[in-house]
Amino acid sequence: MTVIANGFIINEFNEPTRCNIRLEEEKIVEIGSDVKPLPGEKVIDATDLIVTAGFIDVHVHLREPGFEQKETIASGTLAAAHGGFTTICAMPNTNPVPDSAANMQALNKRIKADAKIRVLPYGAITKQLKADATVEELVDFDEVGANGAFAFSDDGVGVQTAGTMYKAMAEAARLNKAIVAHCEDNSLILGGSMHDGRRSEQLGVKGIPSVCESVQIARDVLLAEATGAHYHVCHVSTVESVRVIRDAKAAGIHVTCEVCPHHLISDENDITGDTGNWKMNPPLRATRDRQALIAGLMDGTIDCISTDHAPHCEHEKCGKMADSAFGIVGSETAFAQLYTHFVKTKIFTLKQLLDWMSSDVARTFNLPYGKLEVGASADIVLIDLDKEKTITTDDFLSQGKNTPYTGQTCSGWPVHTIYAGQTVWMED
Repeated sequence: MTVIANGFIINEFNEPTRCNIRLEEEKIVEIGSDVKPLPGEKVIDATDLIVTAGFIDVHVHLREPGFEQKETIASGTLAAAHGGFTTICAMPNTNPVPDSAANMQALNKRIKADAKIRVLPYGAITKQLKADATVEELVDFDEVGANGAFAFSDDGVGVQTAGTMYKAMAEAARLNKAIVAHCEDNSLILGGSMHDGRRSEQLGVKGIPSVCESVQIARDVLLAEATGAHYHVCHVSTVESVRVIRDAKAAGIHVTCEVCPHHLISDENDITGDTGNWKMNPPLRATRDRQALIAGLMDGTIDCISTDHAPHCEHEKCGKMADSAFGIVGSETAFAQLYTHFVKTKIFTLKQLLDWMSSDVARTFNLPYGKLEVGASADIVLIDLDKEKTITTDDFLSQGKNTPYTGQTCSGWPVHTIYAGQTVWMED
């Protein structure tokens, strides 16, 4: 057995409460100020640290199988643990795609062998992720679902036809699984590499209009209403998208959504130049969009935070935007960046941020994780709110180093991550 001693839990009133936590095997068995270490028990000293449920990230690209030069299950899950995550959901844009029983089984075998934390894999919506093809062929939802698909997504491409999405939602609803959608109308991308706005004009870079995202969300919420599906929108980025989702929720449609740290922290005005590390999908939008995302998170329109951790090789991100891959890494810096930008500035409370990265994610997808209570899985992260560190890719455990945030100094870093009762990452 193990006791985490002298740490602080943030209670429902956003107040730090000192208490100890006893872990036995993979579970939390006791929590309280009167919990004392017994002779022979392992003690983890959490003095002056925040003790909270391990974070959950429903949007991660592990790249394996097929693109191990970018990331592997081992490196990606260790990077997630470095950032305080104990459960992540792996997107299906791999090779082969998890679009059949055999491919799902092979993926789960790799996860079991190499993952450092819990990985819940997505199954694809369309075979070989051909959601943007002339003929979109759905996967066998029963087959893929029965072999471990957490939910269904074609993340990386938007499902282009309403008929395909309608059929997919009907199948997912029948299995009580979510459709998790990357929303992008290909006819509106217009060859763009960043947001179509003031900054794209200044840099002379082709822009992607906001309506590219919001128009597909508007279509899909009505399809979700018609089918009764749980429809979850990936990486919301525009004011129009927030408005459509807010209205859909008010109408009683089962729609949920996520926002990424980079879309909360930055907008087009922060882009320093036409360089690949600023290229992400969706792109950094206008200031009014970023403000709408913050407001949407605060009023409950946006349900949770995810990273969209998308590692790439250096040569794929070292040129201009038009010549670079879309994507930014985020697993290892998400909490510290959000804490620094929003909690220290008193825009969010610490309790809100912790919930958006753990219990709210679990509630959105009906997962039994993200809880710091007796009987829950012993998935725990210890955070030093006073620790100040400058972001450098030399510290990254991910193989991906593609971030524009190097040199940014942040406070509030995870220092010890426990998954199922075992330490999976610890500072130094």
